[in-house]
Amino acid sequence: MKKIMIQDMHKHVGETVKIGSWLANKRSSGKIAFLQLRDGSGFVQGVVVKAEVSEELFVKAKTMTQETSMYIVGEVVKDERSTFGFELQIKDIEIIHEAIDFPITPKEHGTEFLMDNRHLWLRSRKQHAIMKIRNEVIRATYEFFNDNGYAKIDPPILTGSAPEGTSELFQTKYFDEDAYLSQSGQLYMEAAAMAFGKVFSFGPTFRAEKSKTRRHLIEFWMIEPEMAFVEFEESLEVQEQFVSYVVQSVLKNCKLELERLERDVTKLEHIQAPFPRISYDDAIVFLNENGFDDIKWGDDFGAPHETAIAEHYAKPVFITHYPIGIKPFYMQPHPDREDVVLCADLIAPEGYGEIIGGSQRVHDYDLLKQRLAEHNLDENTYSWYLELRKQGSVPHSGFGLGLERTVAWISGAEHVREAIPFPRLLNRLYP
Repeated sequence: MKKIMIQDMHKHVGETVKIGSWLANKRSSGKIAFLQLRDGSGFVQGVVVKAEVSEELFVKAKTMTQETSMYIVGEVVKDERSTFGFELQIKDIEIIHEAIDFPITPKEHGTEFLMDNRHLWLRSRKQHAIMKIRNEVIRATYEFFNDNGYAKIDPPILTGSAPEGTSELFQTKYFDEDAYLSQSGQLYMEAAAMAFGKVFSFGPTFRAEKSKTRRHLIEFWMIEPEMAFVEFEESLEVQEQFVSYVVQSVLKNCKLELERLERDVTKLEHIQAPFPRISYDDAIVFLNENGFDDIKWGDDFGAPHETAIAEHYAKPVFITHYPIGIKPFYMQPHPDREDVVLCADLIAPEGYGEIIGGSQRVHDYDLLKQRLAEHNLDENTYSWYLELRKQGSVPHSGFGLGLERTVAWISGAEHVREAIPFPRLLNRLYP
């Protein structure tokens, strides 16, 4: 008997096959039992017809508990009524383990209850769909950068300094000295770009930020490319091409998942480069003219401001050239203005906020040394980073894309906690 996965059923129409599965749900009439089966690769309906099987098998099908594991033998048939397109006419069931009192039933549950049971909640159709989309975003990310000549480089997670010079860091002891969980691999990726030209990293980052908004996680994953000989405008083009590629890959390869999530795909279909741009100066004017009288030049934008700007566009929008005073030390000043830097944040539509932050980096030794002093950062701590500017320095740019915010936006998830398998939140370290 050939054992297959649900996702491969389309290759075996008319064949009798064996699958390992769990019972997601069931319903039955007097003569037919309908079993909703899942195996991790997908969901399919299994049909048990009383007249075609033994009485023992039919009773087993009707009385199995939710999340019972089993081997199923059945014939794959086409089912035009199903979004999946196939179903399984069951001939035999071998129970492996009968689940007892599975806590997440088809009824409504509160968010905290579901989060307490995240290890089980992942099995649900909605969470499964979001994780499949996350997987596709990851796959498409590697494909995009590999196809465009980038080398994957892994920066350290334990660091001796803060890339952005903030206090929102998790501190630990590294034998007899202080260390921090990385909030970004950027500085190390700049060093790698000087060796490999175009590089990217993809790893976990940590922010000890006491925020409870739907956009924030304590631990999240970042894609961080750095590119030698690439200046600001060129970097923006890479960013919009990358995001467009990822969105179109999800549309192509996750049709079932997007449908299961009831995602309005028309809002994703036109996500194609180029993306609109608005300067920070013009964004302030726009906000002041649209009910945000409280914000003035030099202030950073909050979620309501970003959302108001994003709602004015159908695509993600770049907000460019922020004031130098609200951005990190490593950003290159504008060539014609001392008060702004060559940077941009990419704001996703539909209220999902910033998904990319990027800039051209300072490549001049004296200027970087000056910027470190202005930010009260210890020059000795950053000596290796400074040295990059003494050994064949070149103009270079980079950016960081937050995986979970991007997945939340593409999938239409309400909160980023649903866009990561096991979220770490201000009040949650379990499970």
